Amino acid sequence: MSARILVVDDVEANVRLLDAKLTNEYYEVLTAFDGPTALAIAADQRPDIVLLDVMMPGMDGFEVCRRLKDDPLTRHIPVVLVTALDDRADRIAGLEAGADEFLNKPIDDVMLFARVRSLTRLKTVIDELRHREASGRRMGVIAGAASRLAGTGGRIVICDDNLRQAQRIAAEVGGEHRPLIEPDPEKAHLTARGPVDLMIINANARAFDGLRLCAQLRSDETTRYVPILAVLDPDERQRMIKALEIGVNDVLPRPIDPEELAARARTQIKRKRYTDLLRNNLDQSLELAVTDQLTGLHNRHYMTGQLKALVDRAVRGGEPVGALLIDLDHFKPLNDSFGHDVGDEVLREFAVRLASNVRAVDLPCRYGGEEFVVIMPDTGLASAEKIADRIRLHVAGSPFRVDGGREVLAMTISIGVAATLGADDTPEALLKRADSAVYEAKAAGRNRVISRAA
Repeated sequence: MSARILVVDDVEANVRLLDAKLTNEYYEVLTAFDGPTALAIAADQRPDIVLLDVMMPGMDGFEVCRRLKDDPLTRHIPVVLVTALDDRADRIAGLEAGADEFLNKPIDDVMLFARVRSLTRLKTVIDELRHREASGRRMGVIAGAASRLAGTGGRIVICDDNLRQAQRIAAEVGGEHRPLIEPDPEKAHLTARGPVDLMIINANARAFDGLRLCAQLRSDETTRYVPILAVLDPDERQRMIKALEIGVNDVLPRPIDPEELAARARTQIKRKRYTDLLRNNLDQSLELAVTDQLTGLHNRHYMTGQLKALVDRAVRGGEPVGALLIDLDHFKPLNDSFGHDVGDEVLREFAVRLASNVRAVDLPCRYGGEEFVVIMPDTGLASAEKIADRIRLHVAGSPFRVDGGREVLAMTISIGVAATLGADDTPEALLKRADSAVYEAKAAGRNRVISRAA
């Protein structure tokens, strides 16, 4: 998987060396020699990863990283700090600034490419979610901007057969989060299917294979997106690379530094909440795209697709499909007399009554204005007529209380009923027969059910 990588270093030789290595692996490379230029390129070009030197004159790598993470346009871009320093305070300062990882100079090529591949996979998922969310915003089905999300208060599952180490981890993260120790990998896997913000797994466990558990979490659809922080000995280079290839989000070296643990956990939880927000917005946009926003019923677009599939099945020899087309009687005079607000209340109340008087398999939809359609799978004309009359009686038998209960309106409905006829039928023909029956019901005095067999 290729990616665009921004390399930032004030030493030209270092930039050229990384440029050559990454280009040789078919990555597209952007370069900058100072912090302000890097920020401008990141905002304009939106790279997939930033490889950022720490020690630069003027604006150092920590400050550049902070500014990248503070900007909504660039905060989702993974940042790897590259440094000749191996000081604990510097590493924690970088993580607190929002860095995703550190690479020490001289750079280990194998670790570099393992990290790049891992972060590229993550960035690809986030980009796809961001793209779909942006589409939802353009269509007007997602409103408002995402607020800045915290990386605290998360639910963390610690899977470790070393009880003392697990308890130490739990104590360190317990000030900010809600940790749970589960030494059994099977139980930990089951727990991860619930609302979990982070899994911390001992990849050096003796009683179980920690990396196998990581792989199982990634292959399980219900746990695929739960962040994993693997605890590893820093000298186990090959195991660390394998962990990243499996899909581990981050690696925590032993002995565990409390502040580094806290910073890495906070980063992973914050990122999970961001991706969760994007997924929830996407789900919301899909729901709103097929839902009538006034009544909460499915809309005409959704009904059309479902009806076509059901009729296609019926004409191939499947069970018949019934259709009710319902029109609220005298709705226009009601709107003119009481106003559109009261009219909307009536439509909402009718939608509730309609949904509560059809079967679970039926599909009640708002067709447009004061017209509604009910699609009824596996239903012939006689059965559809019975259900239609039940709906009619329920509406006519109980007045509508609107405008805070100040107005009590007697409402009736006219219903046209049709069902599929055979191999030559179409969704359009089915609805046309139901529509003709509605006009006949209105012409006959309203508040009645008329069926059209052909």
